[in-house]
Amino acid sequence: MAKITYIEHNGTEHVVDVANGLTVMEGARDNNIPGIEADCGGACACSTCHVYIAPDWVEKLPKKDDMEEDMLDFAFEPDPARSRLTCQLKVSDALDGLIVHMPEKQI
Repeated sequence: MAKITYIEHNGTEHVVDVANGLTVMEGARDNNIPGIEADCGGACACSTCHVYIAPDWVEKLPKKDDMEEDMLDFAFEPDPARSRLTCQLKVSDALDGLIVHMPEKQI
């Protein structure tokens, strides 16, 4: 289980426990966190679960694969270093304390 902090664009924080094996996107969906739409249900076929990873977490996460990189091209104001799709981040104990910031909108 990992404690993950989701921060809405307006600064509202949601700190939730997410079970290992789920994705960061599923953690948001299961806890009714606004700002992550997840239109494709986690298939890496859209960019509506886009977030900005807190700077101190960027290097701790697995690298983006080519499909995630391609989908991020469609995200709202992607940041080359900090943007990730939450459907591609599998939760484990190693993610305990992760902080993600939602963009102003999902497209």
